[in-house]
Amino acid sequence: MSYKVKDHFFHQAKKDGFAARSVYKLQELDKKYKFIGAGQTVVDLGCAPGSWSQWLSQKVGPKGSVIGFDLTPVTLKLPNVYFYTANLLEIKIVDFLQEHGHSGAISGVVSDMAPKTTGIRDVDQARSLELCEMALQTAEDILVPGGYFVCKIFQSQDFDLFRKQLKSKFAKIEILKPESTRKNSFEIFLLGLKKLP
Repeated sequence: MSYKVKDHFFHQAKKDGFAARSVYKLQELDKKYKFIGAGQTVVDLGCAPGSWSQWLSQKVGPKGSVIGFDLTPVTLKLPNVYFYTANLLEIKIVDFLQEHGHSGAISGVVSDMAPKTTGIRDVDQARSLELCEMALQTAEDILVPGGYFVCKIFQSQDFDLFRKQLKSKFAKIEILKPESTRKNSFEIFLLGLKKLP
């Protein structure tokens, strides 16, 4: 089966006006655990091509905002979304947000970041873990107490280690493999709720 198979979720995304099928993964998490709310400011890591930001934009509404980061430029125009082309390994995100006028409280950090896969499982898993740890550090640096964190990770022997890191920083942890995840995919999503002070 081709990895880029045009399945039900691909066609549904086109029909619903979303940039990618990955939007349904975040939707499913939010519908199940109800953590995204009106008026929030959310940082979207690895936001290209923009489908998560589209969903977040609708959910946080006109009084909220979404700040998206990716190595790839995003061309979508959304009224309450700010897209930045940046390498998170090369910027200090707290300073970057302040310099660009985003001084308000950050309610959520979501990450759909994934490495460019090599097909070598150990290498891909290690790169995925590195991105997850960077995303978690970002959440630690900018999230308000009580905030939430969503992160995609490739299943590996390091999964339990990362989950323990998450448990030490959030009051509640949830694990989900969304229905829209491709059957042959090793990705899984971790949700941290109520960031500890």
